[in-house]
Amino acid sequence: MYNYNEFDHDFVRTRVEEFRDQVERRLSGTLTEEEFKPLRLKNGLYLQLHAYMLRVAIPYGTLNSKQMRQLAMIAEKWDKGYGHFTTRQNIQFNWPKLKDVPDILDALADVSMHAIQTSGNCIRNVTADHFAGAARDEIEDARMTAELLRQWSTDHPEFQYLPRKFKIAVTGSPNDRAVTRAHDIGLRTIRDAEGRKGYEVLIGGGLGRTPMIGKVVREFLPKEDLLPYVEAILRVYNLSGRRDNKYKARIKILVHETGIEELKTQIEKEFVSRKSEFPGVNPDLLQTIERDFSPPEYDRLSVDDYVSRIAHDPEFREWVKNNVARHKVPEYGIVTVSLKPVGGTPGDATADQMRVMANLGEKYAHDELRVSHEQNIVLPHVPKAHIPEIYDELSKAGLATPNLGLLSDIIACPGMDYCALATARSIPIAQDIAKRFDHLQLEQEIGPLKIKISGCINACGHHHVGHIGILGLDKAGVENYQITLGGNATEDAHIGTRVGPGFSSEELIPALERLLKSYLKLRESPEETFYNCYNRLGMDPFKEALYPHLKTKHKERVEH
Repeated sequence: MYNYNEFDHDFVRTRVEEFRDQVERRLSGTLTEEEFKPLRLKNGLYLQLHAYMLRVAIPYGTLNSKQMRQLAMIAEKWDKGYGHFTTRQNIQFNWPKLKDVPDILDALADVSMHAIQTSGNCIRNVTADHFAGAARDEIEDARMTAELLRQWSTDHPEFQYLPRKFKIAVTGSPNDRAVTRAHDIGLRTIRDAEGRKGYEVLIGGGLGRTPMIGKVVREFLPKEDLLPYVEAILRVYNLSGRRDNKYKARIKILVHETGIEELKTQIEKEFVSRKSEFPGVNPDLLQTIERDFSPPEYDRLSVDDYVSRIAHDPEFREWVKNNVARHKVPEYGIVTVSLKPVGGTPGDATADQMRVMANLGEKYAHDELRVSHEQNIVLPHVPKAHIPEIYDELSKAGLATPNLGLLSDIIACPGMDYCALATARSIPIAQDIAKRFDHLQLEQEIGPLKIKISGCINACGHHHVGHIGILGLDKAGVENYQITLGGNATEDAHIGTRVGPGFSSEELIPALERLLKSYLKLRESPEETFYNCYNRLGMDPFKEALYPHLKTKHKERVEH
């Protein structure tokens, strides 16, 4: 992973001291809240429904045990003993006191962390495939590209006041685990006909009130052209993006209103100009970054005990089946720690749990952890010989839920429990869904399923790309939940389709129960997933399950 150099340390400490002075002036009344707002946003500090919230950057989701332990310390000392891991691979502390925030930032700087550019109309934390560097299917470790973009974009003078926030995601694999097609810029590492590595470049993806899937603006971009090309995109957007309406200010609206072909022409013209001034990146810097992301020295340990445990322990076998992915080294596995216990808050981890994960990463996983965009924690490099020990320790800490990719592995935004923008609750809905289907003992039978919940149209829960998406809205003072079906967040990403009228919070769980029991009857075999079954049959049978009165009315019309 990347290690701070002297410049990084000095830069972060300087920003902390600047913000400490700004906080003191706010507390003394010298600065009004209106004057303080842009200053706090530049340092990741939001004013939420009940308190301030600090969003800490975890670039491309990678951190080590020392950093995870520091997050645990911050949670205990300055918050309520837990942190919330987000869909942008960051962590949020929901209850810090304003007077303590500079001390928190200082504590973060002690372990090479910060909260810079986690908010505001700038280039946000660059995200990447959480299996990067370990995945068997990857062409290249996507984090090298993400780190290059992080260094280039941090405090970039031209792009600190964009029309709107700007998000970039990178994948190094043909199987997209970074949701690149739902980002302002998505970069997919590919090879050309000669075998050279480069990028397929997409622009104009995004969810929110106007969900759109990104469009290809460059089918193949040589690696050495990455920064001048990305600068060209940002320059065109910065000059032409709308600033008259924040709801129409994202680059996706520019793509929609201008057209992808016209934008291609503008970007290519700007790229030629930009490349003449900025031919590329210093090769020494690239070598340094590549060296920082060298793979660990793999241990070739016997897997006999691991195989034996799978054969004789059904609970361990179930957890391995769901939570351990194939690693590029046969003697290794990629372990995902679920932060979605039945009845828990998706993405939350207590300070004690953070320490457990830090200890496991340090002892068994080459001192590396990842935050996934699905709000779980990944140990990317684990010798299979140590996986039984990891499972036992996770079980003691309440972290061994065997549900990765299943119904209760729900993405959910904070909703009305925390967010000032939310119009409905998300967390209790996620908890109720998980508890209901746990009671019915149907999760394993239902199989792979992506449920995503947002508490407002800003779509922080990615509901548009869920196999089942749930959007909470306010309808005449009552929470109302709309359901979309058939969304997809992979390399074949597309937006789900709204089924019909929304449900009250009391009606929602029974409706989902009808929907999924109907799926179990409709599928051709246990191997046919909900998503594949929906694509085969279309909307109608699932709509009838959600709204049984429609089926009755249809029957009455036929009989009449």
